[in-house]
Amino acid sequence: MMEAFVGTWRLVDTQNFDNYMKELGVDFATRQVGNVIKPTLVIKLDGDNVILQTKSTYRNTEIIFQLDKPFIEHTMDDRDCKTVISLESEKLVQVQKWDGKQSTLTREIKDEKLMLTLILNDVVSVRTYERETI
Repeated sequence: MMEAFVGTWRLVDTQNFDNYMKELGVDFATRQVGNVIKPTLVIKLDGDNVILQTKSTYRNTEIIFQLDKPFIEHTMDDRDCKTVISLESEKLVQVQKWDGKQSTLTREIKDEKLMLTLILNDVVSVRTYERETI
């Protein structure tokens, strides 16, 4: 099932991301950048490891993880989270925990698009990615 997520994905639409970043505590200047960049998401498999790269003109990040195994994630907004990513009903569910807080990022494929739903407290943001073709 992970194979469905493998590929290069380009952000094409964002809803309520500024409010999600505010809820995270991201400062105004960083939110301004976050609202205008259109990151590319690259998902690869390497044996049992999943490689998730986010590339943008602002900053690039990479996390390498195994499903269902906790790891420390350093996020693009400089948080260090205890993170677990699981495959649940054809969805890739990422749970980040830090400073007594928890955010859930759910990736799923719908109509050949990768939908990323970010939830923190009662704030929900949805980011839509399209697969890049070579």
